[in-house]
Amino acid sequence: MLFCSISFMVFFVVLLCIYWALPWQRARVWLLVAASFYFYATWNKWLAILLCISTFIDYLLALGIEKSQTARKRQLMLCVSLFANLGLLCYFKYTNFFLLSLDEVLIAMGASSWFRSLKVIVPIGISFYTFEAINYMVDVYRGRIRAERNFGDFLLFILFFPHLVSGPIVRARDFLPQIKRPKHCDWVRLHLGLQYFLMGLFKKLAIADRMAQFADPVFDHALDFQTPAVWVAMFAYAMQVYCDFSGYTDMAIGTAHMLGYKLAENFNMPYLAANISEFWNRWHISLSSWLRDYIFIPLGGSRNGEWKTRRNLIITMTLCGLWHGAAWPFVGFGFLQACLLIVHRAFHRWCKHQPRLEGVLRSRPGTMMRIAFTFVCFCLSLIVFRSSSFSNALDMYKRLLIAAPAVEQAPSDPLLALVPKLEQPPVFGFWLAAGIMLIGHLLGRTGIWIRPALRLPAPMLGFSYAVLFGLALLLEPQGAKPFIYFQF
Repeated sequence: MLFCSISFMVFFVVLLCIYWALPWQRARVWLLVAASFYFYATWNKWLAILLCISTFIDYLLALGIEKSQTARKRQLMLCVSLFANLGLLCYFKYTNFFLLSLDEVLIAMGASSWFRSLKVIVPIGISFYTFEAINYMVDVYRGRIRAERNFGDFLLFILFFPHLVSGPIVRARDFLPQIKRPKHCDWVRLHLGLQYFLMGLFKKLAIADRMAQFADPVFDHALDFQTPAVWVAMFAYAMQVYCDFSGYTDMAIGTAHMLGYKLAENFNMPYLAANISEFWNRWHISLSSWLRDYIFIPLGGSRNGEWKTRRNLIITMTLCGLWHGAAWPFVGFGFLQACLLIVHRAFHRWCKHQPRLEGVLRSRPGTMMRIAFTFVCFCLSLIVFRSSSFSNALDMYKRLLIAAPAVEQAPSDPLLALVPKLEQPPVFGFWLAAGIMLIGHLLGRTGIWIRPALRLPAPMLGFSYAVLFGLALLLEPQGAKPFIYFQF
């Protein structure tokens, strides 16, 4: 059930009515557990059962860690949990990737091919709920939180359907206390949740899915297109991946609010970041903070000199890339992010000895230039992220820099010569979506919309929500696309 599908909306409205009609808090918890299990079972019931079994094992191990008196037993049970969670993740998501990579190495060394792809169904969202289980077990081991005694509450922490398949990655110390708090139907919170959901729905249907029409054909056959079309496709994909994932996050946060829960913020207008370090503090915040707390800092962080800091950045961001998918381009994307972070750190240190240059860069024109430069750098790195192979990525980079000969052009393709023929309908759709994104960022940055919105009468608000919902459906291209981050 996609969040933007009719089946999900019917499911959620029925659930919401029953949920707030129940007078007992515990009954609401178990209703959400049952609904979350059903939500995931619509994808695959056996994987839903496996997820429940894995959750039960973590529940028992966490209790054992807390009750153990010796450090060795605590370490042993933590290792068992980590091995089980990471083992499931590696088996389902990375088995074919590692075996295929080994097969390619053997072929390169002169051996014959022996690998046959295993028929493994990758559980949707396995990377997200695996990281949630790990953060819970590690925090219990470190004594930051107590092991949860109530299995129903712990099951809801892992299975809670708004964040189950694509995050945001939830911390146990933030979510478990919310389960125990008494909840009352609050119109203000329902209203806020509806706003989030409609905003996410519009991002997904009106912008992300429409941008896919510009990005997909070019990324699949980059050398068949002119250089302007490839540049447009690159920026289109940057808008697609942002609106797709942040749209899902908005809908997840909105549904959670309507059920009386608060999920962590996952995006904070990242395309207005003035450097790559700030960008990763604004983009996929729940993943960035998880990587910082459970990989980068345990490796030593930035405490042991510049070379070790660079090593830790490379390890952390390369693992970040691998987390996104079982393919070498994802690993390359993570490595590129580490390189950008390392270069930024070096440039930042050098600027401290150049006060005049630093003053220029921190001025308003300088800040706008840094924002544009950071955005372009990230868009260029996204080419590796989106491409199915390094050779496809190289084709994209080649066409970005080298114009296509006249014989390679296909005039019948609507994406050719996108610039500057703005009167063509496909190009108008691109610039319209880009303009909406820009206006949305500016309004969000300035906050000037808040006071007028609070003064609007209820009928006007209802009408505006209906218009937003109608526009989302009207601007949606034919054929709904699944969320990009469902594959992770």
